Amino acid sequence: MEDYAAEGKSLARVDGKVIFIERVVPGDVVDVQLGKNKKDWAEGWPLRFHSYSKDRVQPFCSHFGVCGGCQWQMLPYEKQLEFKQKQVRDNLQRIGKVALPEMLPIMGAVATQQYRNKIEYTFGNKEYTKEKPPHTLPAGRQALRREGLSNTQSQLTESSDRMGNYPLPESSEVPPAGEFKGAGFHARGMFDKIVDIETCYLQAEPTNAIRLAIKEFARQHNYSFYDIRNHVGLLRTMQVRLCETGELMVNIVFGENDEEKIKALLEHLLQKFPVITTMLYTINTKMNDSLHDLSPIAYHGKGYVIEKLEEFQFKIGPKSFFQTNTRQGERLYQVTREFAELTGNEIVYDLYCGTGSIGIFVSEKAKKIIGVEMIAAAIEDARENAALNKLQEAEFYAGDVIDICNDDFFALHGKPDVIITDPPRAGMHEKLVRKILEIAAPVVVYVSCNPATQARDLALLDEKYAVTKIQPVDMFPHTLHIENVVQLKLRQ
Repeated sequence: MEDYAAEGKSLARVDGKVIFIERVVPGDVVDVQLGKNKKDWAEGWPLRFHSYSKDRVQPFCSHFGVCGGCQWQMLPYEKQLEFKQKQVRDNLQRIGKVALPEMLPIMGAVATQQYRNKIEYTFGNKEYTKEKPPHTLPAGRQALRREGLSNTQSQLTESSDRMGNYPLPESSEVPPAGEFKGAGFHARGMFDKIVDIETCYLQAEPTNAIRLAIKEFARQHNYSFYDIRNHVGLLRTMQVRLCETGELMVNIVFGENDEEKIKALLEHLLQKFPVITTMLYTINTKMNDSLHDLSPIAYHGKGYVIEKLEEFQFKIGPKSFFQTNTRQGERLYQVTREFAELTGNEIVYDLYCGTGSIGIFVSEKAKKIIGVEMIAAAIEDARENAALNKLQEAEFYAGDVIDICNDDFFALHGKPDVIITDPPRAGMHEKLVRKILEIAAPVVVYVSCNPATQARDLALLDEKYAVTKIQPVDMFPHTLHIENVVQLKLRQ
């Protein structure tokens, strides 16, 4: 493997053909099974490792290589950051093909484990049993890495101490032969197979203790686990939201409405985990797991939690969108605010505003905030959050920016001095890019979770705008994902 490509794949060259390979790192020597095989390039996966890269480290999670949640645990974090910075630079250069300033060094996360405030688990009756890929180091190499590994694992104590020491339950009952009851994550690329998780390092305790306690109680009391192929079963999914404020929300989703069993489980959890501030349950008898058209029921507590970014408060319900990494999300928004170059006199348009978090975060330095978002429920959350923070000059509108931002709207609210856009992974629709070019605000700040689609949009914005600052921010250590913030200024 010669180099890192993108999205977790490394590349090699064989007789002039570029081979993109997953589950490997630069420096590995492997035999490869090809999947796609074109004239100039191919894709594949490793069959056998002949030797390992000197950069490899021992993964800290026993589920690594089977669970698809953290793809890069075999790389030291410094190397992950190096490859992510390269991915942003390559995308902007090769896809965007616009003039670029020198990129700022990637902003790595302070906490590389237990960083998620939200996590979702699945209950299922189909086990993923495929043999674990060979990501672990040979025995001789493991010994060389033990010191670094122990240092990494020691970082896990801080949040566990904050939330209390909850021992993980030991199973006292084994289900009958052939009857699998697991709680964890979907195996990568498989909608019906579950990786039964013992310890996940993405969220602080008591997240693992709660999940295992539910599984143990359900097995002891003969609760059925969801069969996603036949759409039957009681326990379906669960969501845990753990805030920096200390508030903890648990929402358990049931595939059947068995009131007696539901109440018994919820009461058991509240007794065992008094730290839970809000307990909800949701009945979902649909064919999909989406909650957007369902109504979670608050069984205990106020039905939501409060999270903080700096001194701003945000109300988060079971269906609300919020940055999944609170501490790193705060840093992302600080970069966004810095790139907006606000003096207190600017009208800021926050496009794809969601629940209003970016607009509210930059509001102290703006004259007025106008948020626009397609999802009406998110706009209701944004208005509540603005009221929660006692903002007078912040307004939020549901609808398509292309339709809303017309001459009458500008006459009523004023044209933007700064546009902040934070689209989904697909990037901005070309019509919206054209609308931004038409509005011609002096400054645009583009926050992206996909540098490839961001680069495509920058190529279109290049008609009137120059890229003046670039700041990658790592929100999700040990994964392939990277956020990037770009400042653009209107050419004179």
